[in-house]
Amino acid sequence: MNKAVRIRLILMNFLQWAVWGAYLTSMGNYLASIGLAEKIGLFYSMQGIVSIFMPAIIGIIADRYVPAQRLLGICHLIAGAAMVAAGYYGMSAGSDARFGTLFPLYAVSVAFYMPTIALSNSVAFKILVKNGYDTVRDFPPIRVFGTIGFICCMFLVNLLRDGNGVQFQNTYNQFFVSGAAGLLLFLYSFTLPSCPCAGHGKSQTLAEALGIKAFSLFKDRGMATFFLFSMLLGVALQITNGFANPYISHFENVPEFKDSWWVEYSNILISISQMSETLGILLIPFAMRFFGIKKVMLIAMVAWVFRFGLLGLGNPGPGVWMLILSMLVYGVAFDFFNISGALYVEQRSSDGIKSSAQGLFMLMTNGIGATIGTLCAQEFVVNPLVIHAENPDWSMAWFIFAAYALVVAVLFALLFKDPGKGPYSKVA
Repeated sequence: MNKAVRIRLILMNFLQWAVWGAYLTSMGNYLASIGLAEKIGLFYSMQGIVSIFMPAIIGIIADRYVPAQRLLGICHLIAGAAMVAAGYYGMSAGSDARFGTLFPLYAVSVAFYMPTIALSNSVAFKILVKNGYDTVRDFPPIRVFGTIGFICCMFLVNLLRDGNGVQFQNTYNQFFVSGAAGLLLFLYSFTLPSCPCAGHGKSQTLAEALGIKAFSLFKDRGMATFFLFSMLLGVALQITNGFANPYISHFENVPEFKDSWWVEYSNILISISQMSETLGILLIPFAMRFFGIKKVMLIAMVAWVFRFGLLGLGNPGPGVWMLILSMLVYGVAFDFFNISGALYVEQRSSDGIKSSAQGLFMLMTNGIGATIGTLCAQEFVVNPLVIHAENPDWSMAWFIFAAYALVVAVLFALLFKDPGKGPYSKVA
C-alpha cells in the first residue's frame, strides 16, 4: 500500500477544514464592528439553508458527471473566489460595508463550501479503498487533521494583525485567509488520484439524496421521536459559533477585564472547544456500548445546558475557569449528539435507505434545526437582550439558551423510549 496516499489525504483534510476555521468562530466580531451585529444570525443561518439542498445537488453531479476530486476543486474555486471578493469588499467599504453587498458574496461562498464537507469525505473514501486501506480503521486518523487545520486557522486569525494592529479575527482579513486556503485546495485537488463517476445506473436521484425516501422512517414512532428531538437539539448547534466570540470580546469594554489575555485571544480560548471535540470522538464507542443511544443523547443535551450556562456565569477574570469548562464540555455536547445520532440512524435503518436516512438526519439537524436556531436566537434573544438593549445582558441570553436545552432534555427523557444498547431492529 502507498503510504504517501495517507499524507496527501491528510493535507486535503487540513485545508478543507482550515477554510471554515478562518471565520466560523470569529465572523461575528467583524460583523459587529461594521454595524451588522443584528444580522449575525442571518449569516450563520445561511449555512443551514444551503445544507438543505446543495450537498444533494453536488453529490448527484459527482455521481453522474464530474469526478469527485475535480468537483471538489471547482467548488472550492467558486467558494474561495467569493470569499476573497467578500474580503475585498469589506476592505474597500470599511465601516460603511452594506449587508446587501456583503451577504450575497458570503452566501455564494457558503453555498459552494458546505457541499465540499461531504465531497471531501467521498474523495477520501474512494482513494483509500482504491489503495487497499480499511476506511473504518484508517479514515479517522486522517480526518482528525481536519480539526487540526480548523484550530490552526483559528489561531492564525487571532494572532495575525493588520497595519493598524487590529487582529484579523476582528476584520475582513479573516475572509482573505479563508479564501486563500480554499483556492489553494482548488489547485491541490486537481493533483489527487482520480475518483471516477459511478455511472447513471448507480447514482442517487435527487429525492434519495435529499433524504426524502427516508421519510418512511417517520412511520416508526421511536424514529419519528428521535428525528424530532434531533431537530430540536440541532437548534443549539450554531449559536455559540455565532455569538461566543462577540460575547467574550464585549468584556473589552469592562474596565476590570479590558487587558485580559482571554479577551485579546478569544479565538484561542474558543479553540479549546475544537480540541475537546477530538477527545469526544474517542469516548463515543465506549459510551454507546455501556449506555445506549438514549443515555448518550441525554448526556449530550445536558452538556449543552452546561455549555450555555457556564458561558453565562463565567468571565475572563476569576470566572475564566467556567469559560474554559464550557469549551471542554463542547466535545461531549457536539460529538455525542452528531456522531452517536448518525450511528443510531445507521443501525436502525434498512440497507435500502441508509444513505437517505443519513441525509434526513443531516436535514433535521444541520439544515432545519440549525437554521431555525440561529435565526430565533438572533431575533428573540440576542437582539432584545444585547444589541438593542440599553444595558446589554449577555448572561441572561446564555441562561435562556441553557433553559431551552434543559427543557429539550427533560422532554426527551420522558417521550423517547429507550431501545436498549443494541443491536437495534431495522426500520424500513
